[in-house]
Amino acid sequence: MNIFKNVLMAIGGFTLLGLIVGALSMGGMMSKVNKLDPKAIGLYMDMAEGVLEHGDAAKTMIYTVKVEEDIEIEDVIDSMKAVAMDNNMLVVSDTIMFRDGEKDTFGNDTRHVEIVAFCNKQIARDFIDYSVAFGAFMPCRVTLTRGTDGALYLSTMKLDLMIAGGYPLTPKMLKMAEKVRDTMYMIADKAAQGDF
Repeated sequence: MNIFKNVLMAIGGFTLLGLIVGALSMGGMMSKVNKLDPKAIGLYMDMAEGVLEHGDAAKTMIYTVKVEEDIEIEDVIDSMKAVAMDNNMLVVSDTIMFRDGEKDTFGNDTRHVEIVAFCNKQIARDFIDYSVAFGAFMPCRVTLTRGTDGALYLSTMKLDLMIAGGYPLTPKMLKMAEKVRDTMYMIADKAAQGDF
């Protein structure tokens, strides 16, 4: 009976110790969470919900708009470039990965995929000075893709997690990041309508 009592006391002791360690760990974690941008937790929750709904992490991180039916590929590209230039974004590359009806290396038909990259060099430099990790997000890209449904789609990265997913940016950095995000969405939105 004493052995049974000692085992229960040991289990109780380990449980109590675990609870104390857990509480201390959570306290330390909460102090770190409190340093994050106020929007961060909501952004991560939205991302988690999107992953659970679609099972596709990439889809939750991408802003996509459907191109209106009567707009040709060349017009979409011209529109993107014009809107970018009007908003101080340089076109730094335009890469056609596949053209409609071409054959890939395995002999399969391809659908159009074109990636246009944009950058504001001053903003890019300021962000790399702030953190070299931001360089991995550069240049900003918009992908024009013909979907399996035959429609054209424009996709660009959602930049909200970059903007508010960590510690708050300085007011200057926040203003620049929001300008880039808004410009990239505007490029996609206007080009989807063939708007210059």
